[in-house]
Amino acid sequence: QVQLVESGGGLVQAGGSLRLSCAASGLTFSMYAMGWFRQAPGKAREVVGTISWSGGSTYYADSVKGRCTISRDNAKNTVYLQMNSLKPEDTALYYCAARLGDWLRSLKADDFSSWGQGTQVTVSS
Repeated sequence: QVQLVESGGGLVQAGGSLRLSCAASGLTFSMYAMGWFRQAPGKAREVVGTISWSGGSTYYADSVKGRCTISRDNAKNTVYLQMNSLKPEDTALYYCAARLGDWLRSLKADDFSSWGQGTQVTVSS
């Protein structure tokens, strides 16, 4: 079955950077659109960014646009989220997700069928 394993989270000071990774197995990775989502305590899960199967198309939430870059390496079955200029409000559990199907700018959490367990990102002020 599809397995997604996130890594790279941690504690960082405001203004710092982190690079999250998500290693995928049990799927033909290059056929899947991928996404990064986050959920802070007491808040709904929200999209951070998504990327098409080829990596040629990406979408970012307004809250992270210009600070985050999503990329993928289909040879390594891995998707990445580079986060710069981190803010305390970026503190959340970050999840990667996979979707077998077309990439669309409007993709939401319900459009993704497979999820990882998440990696915690904590940004101190």
